[in-house]
Formats: sequence, structure tokens, C-alpha cells
Amino acid sequence: MYQHASIMKLDIQKIEGYALVALSACCFGIMPIFARIAYASGVDTTTLLLGRFLIGGFLLSFIAWRNHALLPPRQSWPVLFLLGVVGYTGTSFCYFNALNHASASLVALLLYAYPALVTLLGFFFIHEKLSKTSLIALLCATSGCVLVIGLSGEGDSVGLALALTAAVVYSVYIIISSQVVGKRTAMASSAFIILSASLSYCVIALFKGVSLPKTGSGAMAILAIAFFSTVVAFWSFFAGLGRIGAAKASLVSTLEPLVTVLCAILFLGESLTISTLLGGLLIVGSLVLSALPCPGQAKQEYQGKSNTETL
Repeated sequence: MYQHASIMKLDIQKIEGYALVALSACCFGIMPIFARIAYASGVDTTTLLLGRFLIGGFLLSFIAWRNHALLPPRQSWPVLFLLGVVGYTGTSFCYFNALNHASASLVALLLYAYPALVTLLGFFFIHEKLSKTSLIALLCATSGCVLVIGLSGEGDSVGLALALTAAVVYSVYIIISSQVVGKRTAMASSAFIILSASLSYCVIALFKGVSLPKTGSGAMAILAIAFFSTVVAFWSFFAGLGRIGAAKASLVSTLEPLVTVLCAILFLGESLTISTLLGGLLIVGSLVLSALPCPGQAKQEYQGKSNTETL
């Protein structure tokens, strides 16, 4: 009976992990809707990202302080700093600059090569398991993203290189994060990374200047991005990452383009297409498939945990 209860506990932790990363994907997915409102009020990309990370970082730091959140080990602080300054800043810099050289759909498709990259990097460098089920789930998720985003698009070599660089940098960012950010320190670690990223955009803003919103709706959109698409999105991603691992977390994150398209249909009046519907079904199906335990997996996890506790 004790063994059965322990296995159930492991399953509950995985369910929580999937739910947390799905919440993160939803929060990231609604960001383009808020960003469009902010851009319409006269905000440029540098100002938007500066506001996002600076406000979000201080807000999450305050929440972590009020909740007495556990701090990450001191030896991980330099790595967390680099994850923000190099990892997340590098990803967003390459992504937004790629949009100047290629269509949004093409850039998005290339960016969502990262679940496959994370799966391969996780297998070779941190020894995450790679089963037939996970490969099928990855194929379904990738196909779903293609259907949701679409195959139409064009761009030059610079745009392609920047988009692929964004995917590679983000993949490395996720792999490293999975090793240094524990589920118990997710909140404080997220605040550290977000504030580190804000430093990069403070420097960029000093050279490029800022363009403040001219309407109240634009200001509210930036605040919404800072809270939902930064505070909630980062914390829930890292909290889920510690429960299900890098490969599965990146797979669940493929919900993001589906959420973006559905929000555009609901709030911007865009039409629902058959390809979007089929793509959404493939993405959701891939998540269900990846969540199914392999034969004997739960028992092995329980035995591994018991051996660790014995040691």
C-alpha cells in the first residue's frame, strides 16, 4: 500500500508539472495580443521589453520576498545571471531582429524547432530518456505547430540565421535552467533571471532611447505583459520544469502558438481554419501521449527514489 501511495505521489507531481508549464505557455501565448495593443499606442520593441522585464522583475522579487521564497544556492547565482543577460536577452534579441528580415510565420516556425533541440540536447548532455513514445509525441507537436502557424512565409539568409540562433540559444537556456533551477527555488530564481535580463535592455535603452505609451490602454498592456507573460509565465515554467524535465516541458510549451492563434480568433476577429483546428488537436494529442507512462516507468521511478532515500 505504501508503494502504491508513493507511485501516486509521483504521478501527481507530474500532473502538477504539466499543468504549470501549460499555464506558462498560455501566459506566453497571450503576449502578442497585449504587444499589439502596446505597439498601437506608440511603444517600440526596446521599451516594451524593458518595461516587461524591469516591472516584472521587481514585482516577482517583491512577491518572493513577501512569501519568504527559498533563495537558490549562491554558487548558482552567476549562472542565473548569465541565463538572463545572455540566454533570454539573446533569444529575444535574435527573435525580434529576425522579424525585420523574415515573415512572422517563418520566424515562429524556425523558433519552434527548439523542442526537438531540447530533446536531443537533453538526451546527449543530461541523459534524459528518449523513448519511442516521446519521439512520436514530438513529431505530433511539431506537425501541429506547422499547421497552426502555417507554411507561408519568406525571408533572407540573415532572418533565417537569426531565427535558428534564437531556437538554439533558447534550447541551451532551457537545458541549463533544468539543472540549476529547482522547483523549491523557482520563484526566487525566476526573479533573478528576469532582473538580469532587464539590465541588458537598460543598456540598450540608453543607446536607442525609449518610446512611452501614449494611451492608458498601452500602459495597461505593458503591465499585463509584465505580470501575466513574465511573472506568472516564468515562475510556472520553472516550477513545472523541476517536475517533468526539460524535454517534456519544451513539448508542453508548443501550446503557446495555439493559444496565440485562439486569442487572435477570440479577440482580434481572425477566422478559425481547418489547419488550426487539426494542428491544435495534434498538439493536445502529443501532450496526452507524452504524459502516458512507459511500461514499468512509475515502478522504476519509485524504486530509484527509494534507493536514493536509503542512501
